[in-house]
Amino acid sequence: MRIFASLALSFVCAALISGPSFADEQKPGGDPVLAVVNGTEIHRSEVVESARSLPPEYQAQIDQILPALVERYVDLKLIADRAQSSGIANDPEVKDMVARLQIDVEREVFLKRYLKEHLTDAMLQARYQEFLKTHPPEPEVHARHILVPTEEEAKAVLAKLASGQSFDQVATEMSKGSSAQKGGDLGYFIKGDMVPEFAEAAFAMKPGEVSKEPVKTQFGYHIIKVEDRRDRQPATFDQVKANLENDAQQELIASLIKDLRGAAKVEIKTPPAPPAAQGGAAGAPAPDSGSTAPAGQSGGTAPATVQ
Repeated sequence: MRIFASLALSFVCAALISGPSFADEQKPGGDPVLAVVNGTEIHRSEVVESARSLPPEYQAQIDQILPALVERYVDLKLIADRAQSSGIANDPEVKDMVARLQIDVEREVFLKRYLKEHLTDAMLQARYQEFLKTHPPEPEVHARHILVPTEEEAKAVLAKLASGQSFDQVATEMSKGSSAQKGGDLGYFIKGDMVPEFAEAAFAMKPGEVSKEPVKTQFGYHIIKVEDRRDRQPATFDQVKANLENDAQQELIASLIKDLRGAAKVEIKTPPAPPAAQGGAAGAPAPDSGSTAPAGQSGGTAPATVQ
């Protein structure tokens, strides 16, 4: 039953954490009239608000698709006007749907106001301090590498470097990795970003140092040059604020629902089990047949590439 409770909570939160209404996002210059339908002015805010039902990829490019949205809104307006003039508002089906929608709207407005009242800046700042405790600064290295398939080629790379050729030049000429055209530059990374053998070697080196021996990994043989070392700082408050708000909102709603259930008399009626089909369910394994469900795939993550 907790699964269903979690699903219900997820749906509630998703409806409320979708961000502000488009109508609140006014462009500089006010709310211009974009069309007039039978004497009724259609403002930009109305057109943009109508896009809330569109997929996110369309919502992200409102200005580009605004002309098409205006045409769409005009069509919807004409249909709505014809529906109202037909007297359909008094139809029992319409009244029933309106009543259902009103319940949804009341619930949504109540929860939005509840969250606005209870979700404070102090709460978010406290959550950010907890985030910092679990995400301290982490050492990272900026390195280049030259990747070759054999140890003999790796030794040839070391010989070229010993002769005075620059690391960037040798990497561009000899590396088989995807970073070859960038002089082998891998940028900054933490230990967990790379396969263990590569990470151990790189983090044991000092800036400006080149590995004296090839480092063997599952990808081949690497010659590594460390350019810099520093601490990767945790994300700023602004960078994680949206996630902090999302988590806090879900917890506030979960707490509210728990309180409401505790004060209410709720009786869940379990529906009777359907009668078993004669001979058992089609395709189901017989008892003690030894049939088992296929095992799920491992949840482990593949090692990072160092190419």
